[in-house]
Amino acid sequence: MARRERSRLPAPERRRQIIEAATALVAERGFWGLSMQDVADACGLTVPGLLHHVGSKDGLLIAVLEHRDAEDHRAIGDPPPSDLRALCAALVRRNATQPEIVRLFAVLAAESLAPDHPAHDYFAARQQGVLDALTALAKPVSARPEALARQIIATMDGLQLQWLRAPAGTDLVAMWEAAAQMLFAGPTASAGRPARSR
Repeated sequence: MARRERSRLPAPERRRQIIEAATALVAERGFWGLSMQDVADACGLTVPGLLHHVGSKDGLLIAVLEHRDAEDHRAIGDPPPSDLRALCAALVRRNATQPEIVRLFAVLAAESLAPDHPAHDYFAARQQGVLDALTALAKPVSARPEALARQIIATMDGLQLQWLRAPAGTDLVAMWEAAAQMLFAGPTASAGRPARSR
């Protein structure tokens, strides 16, 4: 039965199915609570059949994370908005449509603080990459671009946690827009325009 079902899907479609099933399970249970048997069952596969597509549990986790990043890049646009405030707004709007994925990243980001977590290096590199990208975009609008980039990341992450805790009564996009008014105001930053020289 499992063999017949497996033959119906081309390898890329099967891999996408596996990633989607694993994404939902990790968002619900965290990586340490993830069972390869549960992922296999969700896809109508045996565990060896599952491993044929992803290599290992660690490989599956990295595939889930990389798939999410690729999907976000496609949704936001290629190239993405070059205006810092517009990019942040696009990211928040995107995240507001996918609470399960945001929960997945929140859970894994916390778990991966442990040095032996398989996603530890991935999240460390991703955090630095995001910081570098936002810092570069902040240079035209802030005298302290790295500080602004760090404040944006902290604000976005904090608002998302509040939203995940109480999604029914929380408007993530509205909360971000209110925070952005403060982040992009003042003598060193403006709403997407270079700060005026004195």
